[in-house]
Amino acid sequence: MANCLLARNRVPKQMLDLLDYRRRVFAMYQRIRELGTDAPEAFALFCSTRDDLFGGHPQSALDEKQMQAFTGLRYHDYDPAYRVISELKRADSSLPETVLDGGEDGAIGIRQIGEVHFDLPTGTGHLGVFWVLGYGGGIFIPFRDTTNGKTTYGGGRYLYDTIKGADLGTVGDALVLDFNYAYHPSCYYNPRWVCPLAPPTNQLNFPIEAGEKLLW
Repeated sequence: MANCLLARNRVPKQMLDLLDYRRRVFAMYQRIRELGTDAPEAFALFCSTRDDLFGGHPQSALDEKQMQAFTGLRYHDYDPAYRVISELKRADSSLPETVLDGGEDGAIGIRQIGEVHFDLPTGTGHLGVFWVLGYGGGIFIPFRDTTNGKTTYGGGRYLYDTIKGADLGTVGDALVLDFNYAYHPSCYYNPRWVCPLAPPTNQLNFPIEAGEKLLW
């Protein structure tokens, strides 16, 4: 009887697995910031940690069958030209809130707090920087570009999602925009996931030939 009560009172393993997954992601990005995103060791850590999480963690975005066939995520080689430091320019305070579909996380409200501008080898552009409305908040920078549907996921990629640990850091008041660390949202890997995607304002009209590429 005592063993039954103990089992009933345990925190579900799925929750503990998710806690462990997020701890590992936060620790990975913290180390990347310490090293500097342009350090070879930082990019190697990014690739190896994500391979470990995708290939063997209970909270992997892949299902069991996909995990069995998994041999590693695919990326462009690191290109320092896709790393820029951009001042966060404040947005008009009258910009409306946008509601994105967050799937199991429910509707996600975001508001643009600023904008970053950059020059890259393939074009000059800007992206809206969003603040997630809700407990704790956080910076969110999703984007789309002309590689979508060709060499990257049609729904775009993420650069920042600080609520879940994806934080490349700052230099003073400027954001580190290192597109070599652009990654696909979970919904690319498996249809059981629903992810908030980039709003139309964050569509670039040139290719970002850096970061994660299609796995299949």
